[in-house]
Amino acid sequence: MGEAYYGQGDYTSALKEFLKAETLYAEDPYLQNDLGIAYMAKEKPDIAIEHFKKAVELNSDYAPARNNLGLAYITKNDWDAAIASFKKVSEDILYATPHYPLSNLGLAYYNKREYELAEKYYRQSLKLQPDFITALLGLGRTYIAMGKIPEAVTTLEKAVKNAPKFGANYFFLAEAYALSHSYKKAIHTYQRVIELAPGTSLAEEAKKEVRKIGGLRTR
Repeated sequence: MGEAYYGQGDYTSALKEFLKAETLYAEDPYLQNDLGIAYMAKEKPDIAIEHFKKAVELNSDYAPARNNLGLAYITKNDWDAAIASFKKVSEDILYATPHYPLSNLGLAYYNKREYELAEKYYRQSLKLQPDFITALLGLGRTYIAMGKIPEAVTTLEKAVKNAPKFGANYFFLAEAYALSHSYKKAIHTYQRVIELAPGTSLAEEAKKEVRKIGGLRTR
């Protein structure tokens, strides 16, 4: 019942059912993981972390719970704790989707501004899943931070091609175009952000960047 409610986006009802289940079998790692996921949806990462930890304590091989634990640490900007969790998952040769923790490692190192390590893990993720949008976007942003603009353009163009309705891909591709002085392409790409995500903060940022580029071109 809890998982059904969660699937419908009714996180409060889901949490109520999971808490009822906990009174019957609190030592079930899968239930503890469900509780953690529900608390994350309710924006309670501290409580979620405790449940993910318990899930891992009950089953040390439960890689999805360990990956979720890392994601919970990311919401708290606890990059080192997140890295420790993701590394443990990425070393599990039986984990079915290792490109996820590898990409998450890239994100954590990106936020620590350790860009070479971020690049390393994003590339490892993409080696396993070449069209993984999250890793493509992360790698593109990492290349921007490293000043590798041609590489950023190539990577983000691929991200846009694979996810043509995702505004964030266009936003960072436009930034890469602007940094490479391809101003017409940058403006056109920022306009796609505005079209795809009207009324959002991302669209407002895109409008600001278009005005900024317009000023640069009239100097």
